[in-house]
Amino acid sequence: MITTEELMKIKILYKQGYSQRAIARELGISRNTVKRYLDSNTSVPKYKNRNQIESKLDPFKNYIKQRIAKAHPIRLSGVVLFREIIEQSYTGGITLVRDFVRNEVYFEAEKEIRRFETQPGKQMQVDWGQMRGGKDPIHAFVCVLGYSRALFVVLTDNMRYATLEECHRLAFEYFQGVPEQIWYDNMKTVVIQRDAYGEGKHRFHKSFYQFAKEVGFIPKLCRPYRPQTKGKVERMVRYVRDNFYNPLSTSWKAQGLTLDCEAANIKITHWLNEVANVRIHDTTKEKPFDRLKVEQPYLQTYQSQAQTAIPEMVQEYSPIDNQAYDPTPLHHDLNIYNQYGDML
Repeated sequence: MITTEELMKIKILYKQGYSQRAIARELGISRNTVKRYLDSNTSVPKYKNRNQIESKLDPFKNYIKQRIAKAHPIRLSGVVLFREIIEQSYTGGITLVRDFVRNEVYFEAEKEIRRFETQPGKQMQVDWGQMRGGKDPIHAFVCVLGYSRALFVVLTDNMRYATLEECHRLAFEYFQGVPEQIWYDNMKTVVIQRDAYGEGKHRFHKSFYQFAKEVGFIPKLCRPYRPQTKGKVERMVRYVRDNFYNPLSTSWKAQGLTLDCEAANIKITHWLNEVANVRIHDTTKEKPFDRLKVEQPYLQTYQSQAQTAIPEMVQEYSPIDNQAYDPTPLHHDLNIYNQYGDML
């Protein structure tokens, strides 16, 4: 194997009148190597493929990548990961683990992350976040429109399918329209089996699939272990917990009261309209409601249905004009799904 510098010297010496034998002797390489590069007229050295030496860490690299991705945004150290794979029969040293984590996993993740901007009306991201555990849990259905960053939240005591669908309907009412795509992770109320019919062709929950066809949005699944794909809504889960739920629940607790879903939903409507969606967003440098005015005409119209499960959420204000909400049904063409068939 020779370097680019040595290849340059071969050609220069040959132009200066050195013989192939003299060049080989001068550079300490074989005559055949000199002849091969002079005959090839290449300016870049070519190397033979070599069998890659297997590292003791190789069998554990997938585990490390998945462990780091699932822990996001918490950053795990090489020491922690070393201890975990030791229990899985890893026999190598900690240096291999530290180098892999620092130079390959975290470095590549940071290099590949790009701000995922979308066109108006194109995308919404959905996620669940737990606000309170225990025997009486409170879950937050959180969704955010990709372009405007307009936020909508419902507090529930369960994450069953019927609740998921009802929360979607309330979100469409609030935003006054339906985006083209909605992104999810692997929640069982959405997808039964990923890639069931081939790559990217998933087996969706039957009721959810019918609901998506009825309303007219295309469900999309985030790639496994890629939390940045759905980063907008995951950041909003933390925002809801830190800026709405925790302050409210601790205030009630100081008064000897326990916050429940019904009371929280009444309060969160005001918080969405008066705080969350009128703040200056860190990324867009604009108010989400101002951008929602731009995005709303690009949303598909939504045919409203009577709400029964969580009726408090759409009673107070319209996010567009801050007037009393008008529940007049909007007509929507449901033929958008005919072209997709079993691919979804």
